Amino acid sequence: MASDSPLLPTGQQRQHARPAPAYTTSLSAGAMSGLAVDLIFFPIDTIKTRLQSSQGFVASGAFKGVYSGLASVAVGSAPGAALFFVTYESMKPFLRNQAQSFGLTRSRSEPAVHMLAASSAEAAACLVRVPTEVIKSRQQTAAYGASTSTRQVLRLVLYEGGGIRALYRGYGSTIAREVPFTCIQFPLYEAIKAKFAASNARRAHAPNPSASTNVDHSLPLWQAALSGSCAGAIAAALTTPLDVVKTRIMLERRRVTSSAAPVNPPSPAGVNTRLIPTLAHLIRNEGLRGCFAGVVPRTLWIGFGGAVFLGTFEAGVRLLEG
Repeated sequence: MASDSPLLPTGQQRQHARPAPAYTTSLSAGAMSGLAVDLIFFPIDTIKTRLQSSQGFVASGAFKGVYSGLASVAVGSAPGAALFFVTYESMKPFLRNQAQSFGLTRSRSEPAVHMLAASSAEAAACLVRVPTEVIKSRQQTAAYGASTSTRQVLRLVLYEGGGIRALYRGYGSTIAREVPFTCIQFPLYEAIKAKFAASNARRAHAPNPSASTNVDHSLPLWQAALSGSCAGAIAAALTTPLDVVKTRIMLERRRVTSSAAPVNPPSPAGVNTRLIPTLAHLIRNEGLRGCFAGVVPRTLWIGFGGAVFLGTFEAGVRLLEG
């Protein structure tokens, strides 16, 4: 997914995939799912990015060229999702062992294990995702002109930013968005699944699932998908201000002495380059409206993207496992 992406998964829905499939199967199915969601929901991501741009929605292209920047996302989506799964699946047993050494039972430590593993996986996945996000966001907002190719945007980003580090503009703000998102989404996701499981048990006149039961296997696919969709949508809405900050930082361009492309006017110190000054400037000058710019497309994108991701992941697992 393109960042928040249902970004890779928004990074964000893929961590809810069921743990039963083999490691390589999860890796392949996760990459497949991340790419599918990015391609399907890319126009909504473009509209969201343009709404959050400091130059405004219309100046950024409005509803024209909503697939601008798709190439960079297509290149980075699958490997980013794969890196997420490598890290996520590796961190879970390590964190479980650590929790056990502190005398914590699995039922008590599991939510924290999932959140920490997912946060670590997001940090790793962003090593792939952020460069593609920078290029994608510049193309989505026509920062170098509507007809500029992905290769040309890459050259201009490297030239203006002084090399490879320019591709990681916004890495810190992306992590600052993803970690709170994960910490909000996971408890909600587990709580909604537990409600579904309890309701199913009552209808079947069976005992309620215990805290240690893995309800991923007992829930129908539509209930698991709906749980992920609702949790993702709520987390997406609540973390929109951090997403706006991330977008502003990624779109900020360094002033250069010789460039045919226009550059942003000078910003106050730290604004559009660092998280806290940018957030403070946004609150002070644009208020709640600016902080929640793009909240509707972001919420729809991640909410529906969560359901699509889970469905695609399940189909991929069944296909790969025969």
